[in-house]
Amino acid sequence: MLFGFEWDLSSPLAFALSILPILLTGLLVTLQATVVGFALALVLGLVWAVLKAAPSRIISWPVSVVIEFIRDTPLLVQLFFLYYVLPEYGIVLPAFMTGALALGIQYSAYTAEVYRAGLQAIGADQREAARALNLSSARTFTHIIVPQAIPRIVPAMGNYLVSIMKDVPVLSVVTVLEMLNVAKIVGDRTFDYLIPLSLVGALYLITTLVASAGVRLVDTWLPKEGIPLK
Repeated sequence: MLFGFEWDLSSPLAFALSILPILLTGLLVTLQATVVGFALALVLGLVWAVLKAAPSRIISWPVSVVIEFIRDTPLLVQLFFLYYVLPEYGIVLPAFMTGALALGIQYSAYTAEVYRAGLQAIGADQREAARALNLSSARTFTHIIVPQAIPRIVPAMGNYLVSIMKDVPVLSVVTVLEMLNVAKIVGDRTFDYLIPLSLVGALYLITTLVASAGVRLVDTWLPKEGIPLK
C-alpha cells in the first residue's frame, strides 16, 4: 500500500489496474510541474530576449553570457544548485517549486532564442509604419510586433512544452513524487518493475500525443498574419 492505495498482485492485469490510480496521481504532479515550468520559461525567456536585443551592450552582452551559461550547463546541476546551495543562504523552497524553477530557468534559455527569431522575423517596415502612425515603442512592440511573432513561434514553443514534460522525471532526485518516481517506488516494494514502468511509458505517450495535437490545433487556429488586438 502507498498513499492509501492497495495493490492486487494476483495477476498482471489486476496489478496494473490497482497501481493505475497512484500512477495517475504522479501524472498530475508531472503535469503541474510541466505547466509551472513552461510558464516560467515563457515569461523569463521573453525577458531574456528583450534584454538581449537592447541597443546597449552593457545590457545585451551580460544577458547573452547568462543565456549561454544556462543553456550549456546540465539541468541536473542547476537543480542541485537550487535545492542544496540556496538553503545555505536562507532561501528554502519546497521540492516541487525548486524543480519547477529549475525547469523554467533551463528552458528559458531556449525560449529566449525562439522569441528572438520570431521577433526578428517581423520586417522593419512594420516598425516604420508604426512610427508613421505615431505609436510609442511600447505600443508598437505589444500591439504590432508581438501579435505577428506569436504564430511564428508556436510550433517551436510546443516542442519545448513536450520536452519539459519528458524532463520532469529528473525532479525525482529531489524527492518530487512525479510519475516515474512513483513507479520506481512501486517496483521497489513489489519487485515488479515491468508493469509500473510500462504504464508510465504508455501514460507519457498519451500525454505527449495529446500535447502535440493541442499545439498543432493552436498553430492551425492562429491567423498567420498576426493576432488582432484592440
